[in-house]
Amino acid sequence: MHRWEEAGRDPDRIALTWTGDPATSIAISWRTSSDIGEAFAEIALSTSEPRFDFHSSRQKAKTESLELSSIPENHQDEVNYHSVAFEDLKPSTKYLYRVGDGGDFWSEWVEFRTASDKSEPFSFVYFGDAQNDVLSHWSRVIRAAYAKAPTAGFFLHAGDLINDGHFDEQWGQWFKAGGWVHSSIPSVVVTGNHEYRPLPNREAGTRYLALMWQPQFQLPTYDVLPTELAETVYYHDYQGARIIVLNSNAMHEQQVEWLDQRLEENPGEWSIVTFHHPMFSSGKNRDNQAMRDLWKPVLDKHKVDLVLQGHDHTYARGHIPVSMRTNSKSQNVQTMYINSVSGPKMYEFMETGWDVYAPEGVVLDRSAENSQFFQVVSIDGSKLTYKAFTANGLLYDAFQLIKKSNGPKRISRLPVDVDKEYRYENTGPYGRGPAKAITK
Repeated sequence: MHRWEEAGRDPDRIALTWTGDPATSIAISWRTSSDIGEAFAEIALSTSEPRFDFHSSRQKAKTESLELSSIPENHQDEVNYHSVAFEDLKPSTKYLYRVGDGGDFWSEWVEFRTASDKSEPFSFVYFGDAQNDVLSHWSRVIRAAYAKAPTAGFFLHAGDLINDGHFDEQWGQWFKAGGWVHSSIPSVVVTGNHEYRPLPNREAGTRYLALMWQPQFQLPTYDVLPTELAETVYYHDYQGARIIVLNSNAMHEQQVEWLDQRLEENPGEWSIVTFHHPMFSSGKNRDNQAMRDLWKPVLDKHKVDLVLQGHDHTYARGHIPVSMRTNSKSQNVQTMYINSVSGPKMYEFMETGWDVYAPEGVVLDRSAENSQFFQVVSIDGSKLTYKAFTANGLLYDAFQLIKKSNGPKRISRLPVDVDKEYRYENTGPYGRGPAKAITK
């Protein structure tokens, strides 16, 4: 094992999420060796004073043990995960926190900012699958995303964060790739199919949620949902937008009523829904008809603004026109659907694009193969701006959605750095095996 993979007394794998209102709370999770049986978090207002910590307060963490050795590929035995949820914070306020054992083993002080309790401009970053070669090939993407949007309110990961959800080494890569970004910008995380894997000595053919998912991400739960969906289906209200996370791996029907109610009661102007398996697949032989039959009518009913997905390891962005009688030149949009990939694993786009989905009324606007992306979404009142960047920072796709006072959304396409659509033929070599140096 690498030294940074080993759990020790010093806190590592620190992650921010929310279990409550983003304007008044924050949830913090971290890992240590089993030697740390009791842990704490301290929080203070961020001020210019060097000894801001004189005014800090301390809260005892919830600690749970996780036995990793049941998975042969894991090289550690028991580790401890710790978590704290700070409540009653001030909106739009910078805080500093640290986590540790209360004695000699502490993290550094880390700064974060609470959301506003009003509808104010903000941005967030959206990633498709990271999944493979996370430390070596995905790290540059999340770091480029932070450089492009350092004040983002949150980072949204649309599933398949790693390749095998039970493998501790791969989670170590994910946390190391993002580094301190994970501890300073909250994550909105979605379960993909690679977060569900078989377990030894459990029912054969059954896939189980990643061992580390619930210990390392503190997420909302709801009594009205089945316990099997706990911390995989949830929502956040953030400065005028409702962000809804669904679990596309299973129990689709059990999520329909919950989704409908969350959209019906949305207090904000914008609705964004994210899940892993695309409504309109861009990969060969990967259609999700049953899910589409259940979920799309609800999204249509509420005219959801953005649907953010992953899974197909290609880039696809298209829209549902307000009327199916309109053509691709229509500027009135009902819902925008996006599939994206941030990691290095790539698939081929369907040769016919989204033609097979024409009866559903969807129009494909932009696509790509063999390219890693991250997306920055900004919301300012009645205007939503979307920008998709390549791993090396080129603007590949961009548009604005502008809401009119009577309800319809109008799309305005923005200039980009890259006019051609990326395909295998014009993007360079790609291989499924380990990276190899090119020699001359």
